[in-house]
Amino acid sequence: MQDGVITDDGRIRAALPTIARLQEAGASVLICSHLGRPDGQVNDIYSLAPVAKALAELLNQEVFFASDTVGSDAKGVAKALVPGGVAVLENLRFSDAETSKDEAVRQAFAQKLAALADVFVSDGFGVVHRKQASVFELAQALPSAAGLLIEREVQVLRELTSSDEKPYTVVLGGSKVSDKLGVIGSLLPKVDNLIIGGGMLFTFLAAKGYQVASSLLEQDQIPVVQDYLRHAAELGVNIILPTDIRMASKFASDAEVEIASAETLDQTRFGSSGIGLDIGPDSEKRLAEVIASSNICFWNGPMGVFEFEAFASGTKAIAKALTKVQGLSVVGGGDSAAAVRTLGFLDSEFGHISTGGGASLEYLEGKSLPGLEVLN
Repeated sequence: MQDGVITDDGRIRAALPTIARLQEAGASVLICSHLGRPDGQVNDIYSLAPVAKALAELLNQEVFFASDTVGSDAKGVAKALVPGGVAVLENLRFSDAETSKDEAVRQAFAQKLAALADVFVSDGFGVVHRKQASVFELAQALPSAAGLLIEREVQVLRELTSSDEKPYTVVLGGSKVSDKLGVIGSLLPKVDNLIIGGGMLFTFLAAKGYQVASSLLEQDQIPVVQDYLRHAAELGVNIILPTDIRMASKFASDAEVEIASAETLDQTRFGSSGIGLDIGPDSEKRLAEVIASSNICFWNGPMGVFEFEAFASGTKAIAKALTKVQGLSVVGGGDSAAAVRTLGFLDSEFGHISTGGGASLEYLEGKSLPGLEVLN
């Protein structure tokens, strides 16, 4: 969402099967959800009114909108709903009780939400790793069940953690290697190839002794990465790093660009001020071949700053290669999901596009997800 305009309706579309199933069963559907981090304050920038409008267009029916969460308007809208009817409550995070660290405060808010309905269907996979009122306590306050989206997400993630299909390739990008260490540690014994891109690749290059100029670098993670490189070698896992990088004169869409070998990033005409913002063309071809020849592939994190046209090529090449995987191909939500849609790919070109970046990663790390555990 940007300036009240929905830029990616992927999560709205992902909820449609569950909404349709409930309507077919004769239920009236009252939707509660989140947007952004308004910190408990009413902020029109984060209003769900545009979401209700978009949902109405997708369902081809009127969708009512309550201008509050548990107040008089929410109560009135809920009471007026007829079987098959659909309504959306205002952003739950406009109430600081939704994300409160005080369990009693969250329980009180959940009880008010529960008073609006008879049963709870949890289908917001993107937040099941958070203990929030509408995710955890609401599931305790009402008879509850998982929706079709959560069912599909868990099915795919279970396959990623237990599949014996070979070759198995994981592609990790994004800015910080520290965000992905848990996933690397969990999946390393299961995969054949681990491809590294995005800003996190420079910590890997530094761990191999290369200079990375002014590219993003987590100095404190270099020893950790070196341990993973050694462990991968012991397991026979191929950790594949880009061999060339698109170096930029500055972090901007109009930056000057020079292709450099991964071993000589500080020797471009930009010198030590150069910034790596995307993988290079040779790397695109090599990594794409590995991905396309895989029978199962999971990708989380863009290869570069895809928001800048000059540095979107690497991410686009990875996405295109993923569409050629004969087995299961999974786009791991978050920035990766936004990237494939921004770059013109269709959801149907991939085996699965997750709606939960952080939730997906925590599941793959083996962490307990409160929003799933409470449903069990």
